Amino acid sequence: MDVAERDRRYVARAEPADGVQVARSDGCFVFDHHGKKYIDFTAGWCVGNLGWGNDEVRGAIRDFDGPAYVHPDHLYRPWAELAEALAGVVPVKRAKCYRATGGSEAVEIALQVAMAATGRTGFVALAGCYHGNTLGPRSLAGDRDRYPNLLAHCHRVGPPLDDRAAARVERLLEGGKVAAFVMEPVVCNLGVLIPSGEFMTRVRAACRETGTLFVADEVATGFGRTGKLFASEHFDLDPDVVCLAKAITAGYAPMGAAVVSGDVADAAGVGFYSTYGWHPLSVAAALANLRYWGKYKDRVLANVAAQGDYFRARLGGMPFAERGAIRVTGLAIGIEFAEESDYAAKLADRCRDAGLLVSADEDNLLTLFPALTVEREVARQGLDILERCL
Repeated sequence: MDVAERDRRYVARAEPADGVQVARSDGCFVFDHHGKKYIDFTAGWCVGNLGWGNDEVRGAIRDFDGPAYVHPDHLYRPWAELAEALAGVVPVKRAKCYRATGGSEAVEIALQVAMAATGRTGFVALAGCYHGNTLGPRSLAGDRDRYPNLLAHCHRVGPPLDDRAAARVERLLEGGKVAAFVMEPVVCNLGVLIPSGEFMTRVRAACRETGTLFVADEVATGFGRTGKLFASEHFDLDPDVVCLAKAITAGYAPMGAAVVSGDVADAAGVGFYSTYGWHPLSVAAALANLRYWGKYKDRVLANVAAQGDYFRARLGGMPFAERGAIRVTGLAIGIEFAEESDYAAKLADRCRDAGLLVSADEDNLLTLFPALTVEREVARQGLDILERCL
């Protein structure tokens, strides 16, 4: 029985796997079991921001000589070191960290903390949003056809994220029943949707005025993806809660974190028991990742800016068969075609066959998330493939 048949028989998926049987990865490339090389413009969907094979993170895991496991009730020096390091870089005041295993758990923690801190049960999010796979995050998206027992009192505001959308959020917050407003500061999960500065300013002010927490989901946008260390920085945003995962370990180990302000933590007064949250090996990878960012942040973000401009220029000149809205913030890149179109899905399939990995989010959204360390020649080769596949 081959791998594809085993996968179909034993692995639960909504759709069949795309056919790439990954054998190894290196830098901006993924190789299949036959040795075929693919240029990776997904980075595991915003996971491997530093490319596949960062020596410092890989070395920290290889040289790890700590405990196999730490009970959540015990003290562990690297936990305190990582929490202190995160508190020093996230845009949260007097930050405290809840341990988590990944993004879904980080957002779940954020929702529970928000309810505990405010005594409220309502939430406001964006229409079509995605914040994770557990029932709390799924409640924000509101898919009641498949999940009828989601949290009640969840409201959604649709794009464009402008003054009119801000006014809708303000009206929803007026009653004082909403615990938190939740969004990605740059919405990678909606094809890199970019809110207006006015929207962000008005919504943040409304949250303050009504005692509503602002939860910034930086699971995908964190650690340099949008050209800032955190996307909140584009708007001088000081969230009450920041959710982290994906690139927090540069892709080398599972981890998440809900980073909350000291005032929120004090008001909530709750803990969150996570059996595998901040496993010692994951902590070693995360600390190495943060050390790397501490040394090379300016260099990496300068490359993000330069390559982002290159992607914008190249994509803007490509003869797509269907007109699409191109959105680029750093190396978070989205192209949205007509809603009823399946052009993005077909294009992603053609690119994969030609040796380029891109993501089709829904049938009409094409997203590119290359490694932040991508070199111009690799970017050129990948975009050449994309253009040939049009």
